[in-house]
Amino acid sequence: MKKAFMPVADSQCTILILGTMPGEKSLTLQEYYGNRGNQFWKIMFTIFNTPLHYDYEAKKQLLLNHHIALWDVLSHCEREGSLDSKIKNEVPNNFKAFYASHPHIKQVFFSSKNAAAYYDKYVGRKKDITYTVLPSPSGANATKTFEEKLTIWKDNIVSALQNI
Repeated sequence: MKKAFMPVADSQCTILILGTMPGEKSLTLQEYYGNRGNQFWKIMFTIFNTPLHYDYEAKKQLLLNHHIALWDVLSHCEREGSLDSKIKNEVPNNFKAFYASHPHIKQVFFSSKNAAAYYDKYVGRKKDITYTVLPSPSGANATKTFEEKLTIWKDNIVSALQNI
């Protein structure tokens, strides 16, 4: 059984970005989006016009500086490799407790359609939160270029930060 990470969050977070479950490289490194082929961190640093950092503490701090929390929908699962399509026997994270301790979350972004599907299956959407599915930053998602992903992510995140 693979176990996900604790959330990157503090009491000031207003945005939550949700993935499905860390991939093999992330689990090995014990870092969200640890596979350098994944464009998540490049997207986030570019959105905030900050040079890309490879130090994990600096990555997490970038998010917290902008009141963004990061977590995964699933707490545990069985999976060979890193593909979401291989997930079995999944267990969701405790969102009731998370939202109780992070009451300022007003916007949830899913970093993939699969993350949104698992969230809908196990958690359900709250009326006082806005939900948006963004294109997966995975290098395996070749349906959009980096620039296309960046534009969509930036437009949505900057808009959410301005409206909260």
